[in-house]
Amino acid sequence: MRPLPSPARWGDLSGKRVLVRVDFNVPVAEHDGEVVVTDDFRLRVALPLFDDLLARGASVVACTHFGRPEGREDPRYSLEPVRRALQALRPGVELMENLRFHPGEEACDPAFGASLVEGVDYYVNEAFGASHRAHASIMVPPTLVPSAAGPNLAHEVETILSLLESPRRPLVAIVGGAKVRDKISLVRVLAERADLVLVGGGMAHTFALAEGRRVGDSLVDPDRLEECRTLLKGGTVVIPVDRRGLRTGAPFGPDGGDDPVVEFAGDVPDGYTALDIGPETVALFSAALAGAGSILWNGPMGVFEDPRFMAGTEAVARAVAASEAHSVVGGGDSAAALDALGLREAVTFVSTGGGATLELVEEGDLPGLRALRESPFG
Repeated sequence: MRPLPSPARWGDLSGKRVLVRVDFNVPVAEHDGEVVVTDDFRLRVALPLFDDLLARGASVVACTHFGRPEGREDPRYSLEPVRRALQALRPGVELMENLRFHPGEEACDPAFGASLVEGVDYYVNEAFGASHRAHASIMVPPTLVPSAAGPNLAHEVETILSLLESPRRPLVAIVGGAKVRDKISLVRVLAERADLVLVGGGMAHTFALAEGRRVGDSLVDPDRLEECRTLLKGGTVVIPVDRRGLRTGAPFGPDGGDDPVVEFAGDVPDGYTALDIGPETVALFSAALAGAGSILWNGPMGVFEDPRFMAGTEAVARAVAASEAHSVVGGGDSAAALDALGLREAVTFVSTGGGATLELVEEGDLPGLRALRESPFG
């Protein structure tokens, strides 16, 4: 596969204008009457690139999507809070307004893509977390101006692919999340490459049903039962042996609830819903992680937004952090759990992109990476 082009090849950039596609789709909240960025991790990972370009004399303009404004201007998705946060970190970098205010972004409209590089000399994609999207700001600029991969994007790709191609053994993968259909392809790929694949979250219920267990009223996908049954036969996939949950219909969520949590040692009876892995599974998964040489984690073990069902995800996060393995966490909810527990610095690498990580593992490539490699400017 052709290497990703680097912006280092451009040399002196005095008088040049560089467009940088970033992923600044960051969380915000109102504080003292002002909307502010509550986690600037994605801003900070772009700073080394900005510093390099500025030091070489370039003027730098960044562009990003933010939320889902559905192709129209919506003040709820204005980038003004992000712009203020960026200026505090790195004055002198311009930030365009939300790309998704224009319907041409998600439609990959060539005219909109061309408008982004008017007056621009170079383009850099530093948005790993958006590079699985064939959107205008990702796909069109490389066809019009000399383009390159930012250092963080290149590092994310190298880190994830090297984990799959030449890991320290044993490679233990942890896959969680609610819906099995969203992750079944990932589990299939990992079952071929990893030594163990630990499956948790709501998606584990379909695997349990495929194995002949009762799952009560827990979330299942009947259309994926045969695929799950086939994967279980391979001996690599490990699913929970016990669970914790509530009577069906009991409220759950960030504010918790008053209903008592029920422990399910084996099957989940009718009238109940499983919402987290149980203590025996925690011990089983933790032991596997303690002996790992490499770890890839993507997805929570339960409804961790509810404090009553945070235990499984927290235990996995602490086991990953405590392990001496080379550990890669695939963004999204897994990264959020690490942040909530103050464990981000205890793992080897945290990706900025959940969906992009999944697609890169599954496909070995991303649309945004192909656009850079296929650029006519070399």
